[in-house]
Amino acid sequence: MSLGDYERHFDSLNSDLGGGSVVSERSASSTYGEEEKLHYIPIRILGRGAFGEATLYRRTEDNSLVVWKEVELTSLSEKERRDVMNEISILSILEHNNIIAYFNHFLDKNTLLIELEYCNGGNLYDKINHQNGKLFSEEVVIWYLYQIASAVSHIHKAGILHRDIKTLNIFLTKTDLIKLGDYGLAKKLDSEFSMAETCVGTPYYMSPELCQGTKYNFKSDIWAMGCVIFEVLALTRTFDATNPLNLCVKIVQGNWTMEVNSDVYSSALIKLVYECLDLDPAKRPTSDEILDQPIISCCRQELEERVALLNSAMKKPKLSTVTDTPVAVVTTRSREVYFWGGGKFTPQKLDAFNGGSSAQHVCAGESHFAVVTVEKELYTWANVQGGAKMVGQLGHGDQASYRQPKRVEKLQGTAIRQVACGADFTACITDEDQMYMFGSDYYGCIGVEGGVGTETLEPVLLEFFEERPVRQVSCGDNHVVVLTQSGDIYSWGCGEYGRLGLECEDDFSSPMQVEIPKGATISSVSCATDGTFFLTETGKVLACGNNEFNKLGLNQGISGLKNHPGEGYQGIPYITTLTLVKQLAWFKIQAIAPGKTHTAAIDVRGRLITFGCNKYGQLGVKDFKKHQGVQVLVGPFGGKTVTKVSCGDGFTITATEDNHIFAWGNAGNGRLGMPADKGFGSEVCPAMPRPIFGSLHHVPDLSCRAWNTIIIMEKVLNSKTIRSNSSGLSVGSGLCQEGSTATVDLDIEPGLETEGRDRGLGGTREDNTEECFMETPMMSMTSQAGDSSCPLWLRNELENAEFIPMPLDSEVSTPNQLTSVSESVTLPYEELKELKAAAAAVSTKKDLSTKRMSCDKVNGLEGADVCKKGESGACCEASSNVAQLRETVARQDLRIQMLEKQVNEQQKDNERLWAAINRSTLREAGCDNNGNHPSDARMPGDGGERGGGFTNHGGQTAGASV
Repeated sequence: MSLGDYERHFDSLNSDLGGGSVVSERSASSTYGEEEKLHYIPIRILGRGAFGEATLYRRTEDNSLVVWKEVELTSLSEKERRDVMNEISILSILEHNNIIAYFNHFLDKNTLLIELEYCNGGNLYDKINHQNGKLFSEEVVIWYLYQIASAVSHIHKAGILHRDIKTLNIFLTKTDLIKLGDYGLAKKLDSEFSMAETCVGTPYYMSPELCQGTKYNFKSDIWAMGCVIFEVLALTRTFDATNPLNLCVKIVQGNWTMEVNSDVYSSALIKLVYECLDLDPAKRPTSDEILDQPIISCCRQELEERVALLNSAMKKPKLSTVTDTPVAVVTTRSREVYFWGGGKFTPQKLDAFNGGSSAQHVCAGESHFAVVTVEKELYTWANVQGGAKMVGQLGHGDQASYRQPKRVEKLQGTAIRQVACGADFTACITDEDQMYMFGSDYYGCIGVEGGVGTETLEPVLLEFFEERPVRQVSCGDNHVVVLTQSGDIYSWGCGEYGRLGLECEDDFSSPMQVEIPKGATISSVSCATDGTFFLTETGKVLACGNNEFNKLGLNQGISGLKNHPGEGYQGIPYITTLTLVKQLAWFKIQAIAPGKTHTAAIDVRGRLITFGCNKYGQLGVKDFKKHQGVQVLVGPFGGKTVTKVSCGDGFTITATEDNHIFAWGNAGNGRLGMPADKGFGSEVCPAMPRPIFGSLHHVPDLSCRAWNTIIIMEKVLNSKTIRSNSSGLSVGSGLCQEGSTATVDLDIEPGLETEGRDRGLGGTREDNTEECFMETPMMSMTSQAGDSSCPLWLRNELENAEFIPMPLDSEVSTPNQLTSVSESVTLPYEELKELKAAAAAVSTKKDLSTKRMSCDKVNGLEGADVCKKGESGACCEASSNVAQLRETVARQDLRIQMLEKQVNEQQKDNERLWAAINRSTLREAGCDNNGNHPSDARMPGDGGERGGGFTNHGGQTAGASV
């Protein structure tokens, strides 16, 4: 890529859709080559854990939201460092629509920062709790089941065992799109928060084989998935008990809390869930077999298309295309929202939009305001004097005039990206390009058939646009214009003066397609009070509607009549078709802001252009005279770049790139946000742009309508640069180093190391592979309580339990069990494999040396003489390395002794587990410690087994299929 191409690419990335961004920097490094700077703004902290925080950020290049999970590396053990890299490595290879996406990671001194996809709908645990006892429909359950099974199928095909599937780790978007996350690191980040809410560590989702201490595989994930779907169906946990040991017993016996309501859900769905909860792992279906079930396969294509559509509509960060090592520029900003007008002479600060609920987009109506936050929630409130009633334009379901911002609850769970206000109605666009409207339908603006003249108090979805994705909407006082993603234009509402562009002045209560001039491609629409502007991709402007005061810029000059005021221009009162604004043809316009009687525009050079009525000096040209043409403002804007502009009823407010805010025109009734004297004059109606808000502020968004103004202002507090560390981290010892290779430490059954390591992460694996990634529940004994492999409570219970000798599983004492010892003290598998290889090499070379020496003695030659003659190179090589190899073997023998000691301790732990489980079960059955029941006669030859008893024989449970 040439320097020019790179600069153009960088400039496009730096266009901040939500406002300005940090000043762009370009640099080249001999070590890193070209660097791409990505700018991030922290929004709020999502949660804190034992090792760091999870924080929500906004990436200004594409205005997307991401999560940074940070880990303090200095507080991590060697195993925990491997877990961190295991998390990153797994996430970096898993690319699926139902799996949390990984974007990058950075190293800030001793803090590792992992950039991940953000889900704005919370998690499945909260979703279930918010049902308040109301069951999900079967359609919703199948929708969730399909997405979870698809995610699990993907990770299993990659040879990865999740081991921690639970409702807390299944995240959702506002559109009910599921994302499976938390592959080891997240439980560390969220452990403190989660323990306070959900008692993390209690094994509600542990499979029977994991409770019993036997080996487990992918079918353990299927069991956990069955528990999750059971919870969705019953709104309660699958297994519950008053203490952990009883919970383990219930899991092993398959004694779930309740039966699924067969009156609400089909037998096929219930049967599938129970199959996932089969005590025998071999009888549980694979994830692919679940997806092939008729209840899913009959609508699978539709479900796949829905997932793809919802993902395509999500605002995701664009991955780096310039270099593999982008640089993160983190800028902390304070963002505030102010409004004024309608009798409020001084700006009113809104505390509702501080911190995590910061505003992203604002819009003013004639009597109300609307704000979209960074997390895509819509807030509305009224700005009226007295107790005037609303007509539904707030969308809260009533006619109350709420004076403070209130979230539109009807849209809770729907991601809103744009809002537009009319005089007494509101329109909004979702992330899925669908359109909602509410308020007065007096002119048919709500766009619903048969609703003319009524009031819509809550948002309604416009079905007309379900098949026509909407890009942008704009509202005049009494009409609506929509631009679709395909470039079509639709308008409806009041048609007076031809503002709808439909070649007539008729009113329409449903969307009507507008004919666009041939060759024109519309990029945005802007509705005036009684007119409409259409901006093309080439920077030209089309208009229709009322041209009073030349506010559409449609009047054309006639030569030879310059000295005849009022006669030098051919006035066009109004026009009903889209017409080129020739007075702006010399400019390349990038934004246009119509007011009630005048209009302002910004061209690509950042110049401000005004035209229309100048009664209150709103054109900003020092006087109050009529001006027939367009005016390019210099004065205070000389050399400045204008970034935002909006026009109201006789006033103009604009913001510049150097963070100044100007206002001019009619100051009556608080329009300019400054006290005004009575009467007329320069103090009441300044005809020159006057700076307001003395301190410097950047303006991400600004909106004026009638006498109202609402504005987002932010200040940069501090900024720091973090160099990317995409190439990986060294987690073996000390602090992480840049430039080293990332590794993955996964548990693989001996005998499968070649296949598992070669195919476990980068390739594919057969779904019916039962032997891979086998572990015991005693792994990670020294880890925190949040580790799902072995909860801390279980270790404590077992240590305090009464010891009863029991027969051991025949597999426990096998050599293969060596790799199932606690990960916190076990050597990395690769190192152990190298030691075994070294031992094998020593043994081979010893045999070779012995045979060679025997052969030499038979021939009457000593070994040394042979070496001098160069006739025994292999013998010489073995002799030179034998000391080093013997030392390696000695180290290996010492470590194997340590491992054998740990195996013995593991066996004792297993014995304690079985003793505790048996003792608890026998007591519940009324038996003594020997399994005898007072009312039960012992049958000859029964070997101590009874129906309902709980005696261990080779790791099996009598009365239950394990």
